[in-house]
Amino acid sequence: MATTRSRLLVLALPCLAFAAALPAHAQAPAGAWPTKPIRIVVTFPPGGAPDTLARILADKWAGLGQTITVDNKPGAGGNIGADMVAKGPADGTVLVLGTVGTHAINAALYDKMPYNNLKDFTPISFLASTPNLLVVNKAVPANNVKELIELAKKQPMNFGSSGSGTSIHLSGELFNTLAGVKMQHIPYKGRAQAIPDLLGGRIQMIFDNMPSALPLVKSGELKAIGVTSARRSSAAPDIPTIAESGLPGFEATSWFALLGPANMPRDVQMRINQETIKALALPDVREKLATLGLDPNPGTPEALMTLMQVETIKWAKVVKESGAKPD
Repeated sequence: MATTRSRLLVLALPCLAFAAALPAHAQAPAGAWPTKPIRIVVTFPPGGAPDTLARILADKWAGLGQTITVDNKPGAGGNIGADMVAKGPADGTVLVLGTVGTHAINAALYDKMPYNNLKDFTPISFLASTPNLLVVNKAVPANNVKELIELAKKQPMNFGSSGSGTSIHLSGELFNTLAGVKMQHIPYKGRAQAIPDLLGGRIQMIFDNMPSALPLVKSGELKAIGVTSARRSSAAPDIPTIAESGLPGFEATSWFALLGPANMPRDVQMRINQETIKALALPDVREKLATLGLDPNPGTPEALMTLMQVETIKWAKVVKESGAKPD
């Protein structure tokens, strides 16, 4: 117990130091942000969970008196869009819908990063998390995890992703490592490009975000093998976890957060934090997110920083053990 507490304290110290280093600013009047149009950069194409969350915020912030746009900037596992925000003005006019890929995984996956995922951003709030859902083409002769592993040991198989470094990619690499198989990774520039190939049989499976994959399972277009979280999803309680159905210890969750460039004034940071929490607490928003398999859990900037630190360490180990490389 003492060791666990010590580890938690060590993880918390950088967060506390970050909070202490934030520039001191007098609290601005209630209408100080926003004073200019706001752009929320999504690091993947339209249609996925990050895009959905960004558009919900844009819609609910419409009453703040400024034009709010969602700007999709995909590429390099999300690095292109994230780097754009990291180098943008720190006045609350440009924000990024960060993901576990852009703000944890990519730090280990890419040899040369255009930004530092911890130092070059101002954390604002965690938004939501979702398990990934392992889905396969209907022609794949496997209906559960054990059958899929047996099949992958007998013949070459592949899995698609929305890009190198995403949780969708690393979920597959973690599966390879724990199952002792070598399925080939096929990266795409977003899930919108991967899904048609999956439906057409050009790729065999994908560890897709729950909000994107579940409708295709319900329509009968794809087969669900398992969810990647430690527990079953309330959005699909009949689908078992990968861990419980043949691969103990498997766990990978996609998460999404709101961040701005480094050195954002504290009053602006906290005003956006408050507006974010307010938007995600609305009953219609929570209902919509629940139907999509997204679990909203906004919180403090400090809690988000601690999460990014912990997740960066976790996924660095997975990248090293799997030998994953950006394609």
